[in-house]
Amino acid sequence: MHGTLQVTLSVIIPTLNEAEHLPNLLAGLSQQQNILLEIIIADGGSGDATEAVAGMSDALFLTAPRGRGAQMNAAAAVASGEYLLFLHADSALDDPLLLSNAVHTMMSEPDKERCRAGHFRLRFARTSGRNELAYRYMEEKSALNRANTTNGDQGLLLTAEYFRQLGGFDEELPFLEDQKITEKIRLRGELITLPGFIYTSARRFETEGLHRRRILMAMMMGLYSIGAAPFFARASGVYRTQHEAGSLLLTPFFRVIRCMMRNEWGLDGTARNFYLLGRYVRQNSWQLFFYLDVALRPTLGAGRNPFLVFHDRVFEPCTDNRAFNALTGILCFVWFMVILAPVFQLLELYVKKQPRQPASNRDN
Repeated sequence: MHGTLQVTLSVIIPTLNEAEHLPNLLAGLSQQQNILLEIIIADGGSGDATEAVAGMSDALFLTAPRGRGAQMNAAAAVASGEYLLFLHADSALDDPLLLSNAVHTMMSEPDKERCRAGHFRLRFARTSGRNELAYRYMEEKSALNRANTTNGDQGLLLTAEYFRQLGGFDEELPFLEDQKITEKIRLRGELITLPGFIYTSARRFETEGLHRRRILMAMMMGLYSIGAAPFFARASGVYRTQHEAGSLLLTPFFRVIRCMMRNEWGLDGTARNFYLLGRYVRQNSWQLFFYLDVALRPTLGAGRNPFLVFHDRVFEPCTDNRAFNALTGILCFVWFMVILAPVFQLLELYVKKQPRQPASNRDN
């Protein structure tokens, strides 16, 4: 136990129509102990009662251009705290010492403080017991510090000075700002897992469909990794705000990729880009091995990851070559464009043809 830290932590929360979830986060923040807090809500133009909810607390409410990166940058510009913590509005805190322990951890090694950032482990707040293994896998993965695994749901804690040195969040797209800044931190400094965990809502997965959302996320990260920017400009709906979320249709996204292959990439470009995608998938193949560890957790026990160890020591060194990248690229093409694309096209065509039931029947 340590006393009240004599530093101010500015908690920055980007919002867009978050009146339903914001009170829970603000309540958790009000219960934090041994830490001086400044709470800033950066709103992107909410049409609900978000501002009224913020007004019931001590939080500073400001409006900013829509887009999480732009909103958080605007809030950071007016923040007075020595430390900044960026949290999503649907986060929840249940430990009153969570934030003081986190900042204390950051301060424990002063020589690293100027180039260090931290994130929390996740727990998903769910309304259903479905997909237990998938959620458990995502929760365990949130404790790791591997490339492309850290996102805004986990929070981001760093000094205000370091945030300025990093140049803030990228505002080019309305999403991926979290991935971009954490990868920049990995290149320039150190990213650590903070003690404790935060809850995050599983509402997007539950509304859109967990497996569909994860397939789209994999497509997004893969295409982003090879610089396929036109995909994000043309695929309307790649990013939907929480209040816009509904059942997720994947066919429009596959259609955009096919158009890019035909009209822009051509045969040579398609081969080159799927080679690059294969390399990206190979670099992230450790996730499959870690999934096996999580699936066998009841047998293996906590903290034991033999499949991940096998990947790092044997599989990764043996497959780090152009031939395996090419093979993986071919498998990517077959899996996504030959198997998944037509399967979802048939499924979604079938759903569209089904007559809509009266509301009274759907509720039964």
